[in-house]
Amino acid sequence: MSKAESLRGELSLQVENVGGISRTSVTLSEGVSVLEGRNATNRTSFLQALMAAMGSDQYTLKGDAAEGRVELSLGDTVVERRFERRNGTVTATGSGYLDDPETADLFAFLLEENEARRAVARGENLHELLTRPIDTAEIEAEIELRQAEKRDIDDRLSSIAEREPELVELERRKRELESAIGERRERLDELAAEIDRADGDLSAGRESTAAIEERLSELKEHRSQLEDIRFQLETLRETIASLESEREEKQDRRAVLADRPGTDLDALRSDLADLRERQRTVTAQMNELQSVVQFNEEMLTGTDNEIAAVLADDDHDERDGPVTDQLLEDESSVTCWTCGSRVAREDIEETLDRLRSFRQEKLAERESIRDRIDETTERIAEAEASEDERESLEDRLAEIDVQLDAKRARIEELEETRETLHEEIEALEAAVEEEQSSDYDEILALHREANRVELELDQKEDELATAESEIEELESLLDDRAELEARRDQLVEELDELRNRIDRLEENAVEEFNDHMAEILDILGYENIARIWIERKERETEQGRRKVEETVFELHIVRESESGGAYEGTVETLSESEREVVGLVVALAGYLVHELYESVPVMLLDSLEAIDSDRIAKLVAYFAEYPEFLVVALLPEDADAVDVDKRTITEI
Repeated sequence: MSKAESLRGELSLQVENVGGISRTSVTLSEGVSVLEGRNATNRTSFLQALMAAMGSDQYTLKGDAAEGRVELSLGDTVVERRFERRNGTVTATGSGYLDDPETADLFAFLLEENEARRAVARGENLHELLTRPIDTAEIEAEIELRQAEKRDIDDRLSSIAEREPELVELERRKRELESAIGERRERLDELAAEIDRADGDLSAGRESTAAIEERLSELKEHRSQLEDIRFQLETLRETIASLESEREEKQDRRAVLADRPGTDLDALRSDLADLRERQRTVTAQMNELQSVVQFNEEMLTGTDNEIAAVLADDDHDERDGPVTDQLLEDESSVTCWTCGSRVAREDIEETLDRLRSFRQEKLAERESIRDRIDETTERIAEAEASEDERESLEDRLAEIDVQLDAKRARIEELEETRETLHEEIEALEAAVEEEQSSDYDEILALHREANRVELELDQKEDELATAESEIEELESLLDDRAELEARRDQLVEELDELRNRIDRLEENAVEEFNDHMAEILDILGYENIARIWIERKERETEQGRRKVEETVFELHIVRESESGGAYEGTVETLSESEREVVGLVVALAGYLVHELYESVPVMLLDSLEAIDSDRIAKLVAYFAEYPEFLVVALLPEDADAVDVDKRTITEI
């Protein structure tokens, strides 16, 4: 069950000192809630408060308040955020309902300055907007992990394929060794019988025979020790060669890291802290600007009569007639709500345009800061990884040096022992030669032959054990091959899915927009618009000195002439109402493509005045199918036209 599906019921919101609201508590029912009222009735402020409770930073603190708060209750979830103004900057504490509200800001919180709505009017590339929530870095990291695992499996499968012919040779070698071992055991049995026979013939010289046998036994033991030493020396030298090879690789890697430009981690961390502080400052400035713009827009639309009376009080004696009549004397001018004088409406509108433009500059600055934060964070991660790798290399190189010293020392000990054994063997052979007589020639030769066969038997048995171990290892590898091949096939499918994920999302975004745009145009019945659709295209752009391919979503507007012919239009040819509808459909496409209905149960609509009442009603009915809670701010005449099942809220 999705998160949204588990939250059926009511949403309660308590607000203190947000926007123009001093204090309010509102409960919304599932479905459509219409905030009905004229301008300056805190409808937009309530929507901003709801956004703030969901986690968005697009809110404003009441102008005359130092503190504010919002509390949201939805199902079993209760969240609270508090706001405080210090030195002209508003900071927030507490967590909103959403861990990451950025995607909801784009596609669910559709107030007047919503980026998705404005992108159409500004003629921006809708591809960047609709694909922004895709974490391409995470997808690339997942691809790299799977590629690394696939490379490892490929290496293991290649090793198995290369070693598979060894199994036949090892089986042959095993049979040969088993045969050789059997022959030598038979020979030892024969030699033992011959020694017993010869020993019986020499019963008269038992004491001399015992002395020779003792020395022959010592010779056998010494030769066995020499064989062990030979094997140990061979193993140690192979280990030393492997360690020296590893040390060379580690030293080369250390040299590569040493050649990289140095990175001051402390400076980077300080830069990151500064960037985050600047981001908070810019966000606060944007919120303040939005509050100023919103207040002035509402005042410009229709100044409250009581406020107008206060503004006109200073020069009341100099003017005749009621205050309302005075305000209506000149539609091209209004009473300034800061100084009370009459000013040209176009002057205020020009000032508002500058403020809106300045807010857009701040928005662009915040996006730039976000990019720099991401870049700095990545540089810190890379520097920390390099530092960790350097430390790991130094530790391993030190460990290798210790191991090499220990193994070389062991080789010296074994070589000294081997030299001593050679000397002792020569002494024993000389002693046997001195003590033996012609009577002992045969038995001495038999003992020497038995000593040689026993040494060969030991060697063959060791070789057999090694061969059997290698056969077992190879058979185990061959048993694993089917599992490795199955995992490799799975990785290939996962890599294809990851590489195609962005393509599929882009295709889905285009499909969602085109389908919903066609349905809405049919429902709303705009004259002479035959079709509005997005085409996904690749185009060549320049990045520095390089030319690269980038994906764009090209918006097409097909109009119908009076004669019935079709021709291509542009965004500029759309009416304000048509542009607003297209922007809303762009947002709806993003809402559906990124499956916000799974995690964001609230969609907000505001500033729909450019669209006529009948079409607003049809849009509300259309959008109501998707979120759990659809909250719409409407003028009274527009609210009356909405005929879906709704709850109307007239006081906030």
